[in-house]
Order: sequence, then structure tokens, then C-alpha cells
Amino acid sequence: MEPDDALQRAIATISQSDPLIKLIQQVTMGRMKPEDVGLRAIVEAWFGTYRKVLGTAGLTKAAVRRLDPSPRVAVLAAAGIVSATQPSVESLHAAYSKALECAPLD
Repeated sequence: MEPDDALQRAIATISQSDPLIKLIQQVTMGRMKPEDVGLRAIVEAWFGTYRKVLGTAGLTKAAVRRLDPSPRVAVLAAAGIVSATQPSVESLHAAYSKALECAPLD
């Protein structure tokens, strides 16, 4: 698989289950509470998908950098849905660091 193909597939997979687009608006409008069990389940599932995608073979360091979860996690944290110290957030950041460390040069 070509590096660009791996990156595009990774982005597509992450995007399919991305909670930001559909759910942040619900929280900001007050239709859902940040501590809603269903919302937490969706976010946790998305984190799991994200961790799995970071392990995709064929991703270069540049590709992994493009998959940095920090901006998305920051939006979730700003909405009160996650905290930086929660285990799943720390696990996602650890998976990102490992993927970046193990990825071949560009």
C-alpha cells in the first residue's frame, strides 16, 4: 500500500465515526449533557478506532503527524466531554506517540 493510500484510508476511517461533527453541536445547544452515557460510549468507541488507525501499516512520520488527535481532543475537552487526564485520552496520546516513533521516515 502506498503511503498516501494508507493516510487517506486512515482519515476516512477516523472521519466515519468522528463525534465532533454530529455531537458537539448537541452538547453546545444543551440537547445532550457532556456526561451523557451514550455520548461517552460514542467518544470511547471513536478513541478505540483512532488508536487502531494509528497502528495502520504504511503510515510515514508525516502521515502520522497529520493524524495527530490533539486538536480533536482539545475540542472535546473544551465542550466538557473528556478531560486530559482521563485514561482513554492518555491512551490515545500514547498510541499517537508510539505510532510517530515507529513510523518510517517520509
